[in-house]
Amino acid sequence: MKKIEDVQLPGELRYSPDHEWVRMEGGSARVGITDYAQDQLGDIVYVELPVVGARVEQGGVFATVESVKSVSECIMPIAGEINAVNASLNDDPAILNQSPYGDGWMVVVKPDDPPSVERLLTAEQYRAQLKGDG
Repeated sequence: MKKIEDVQLPGELRYSPDHEWVRMEGGSARVGITDYAQDQLGDIVYVELPVVGARVEQGGVFATVESVKSVSECIMPIAGEINAVNASLNDDPAILNQSPYGDGWMVVVKPDDPPSVERLLTAEQYRAQLKGDG
């Protein structure tokens, strides 16, 4: 397991207290789990993703990730409609371990309220939460 200081947290992303990240791309939001989350889970062996077109509320479960250690629900940081899912995770769920911010993205959402992303945590705020300061 990584030390909190060694967890990768790209500065351009926003983070949820539940260990998901959001990257705005025009009018869409790409969502995945953080480096910290994948590190805590260990080797990921299965991912269950939603269907395109599904509506997800902020705080709702949008995916399930199963590792050799546990099963975890992924909590949607913003409300919206699922526009795309990363189908490559069905064949190779370990991509989440190898590239949580790149090839390991999980879904693309059309947010109901795009400015709401700005209310999520910055990298600094998320790291402070991980350290127990936030």
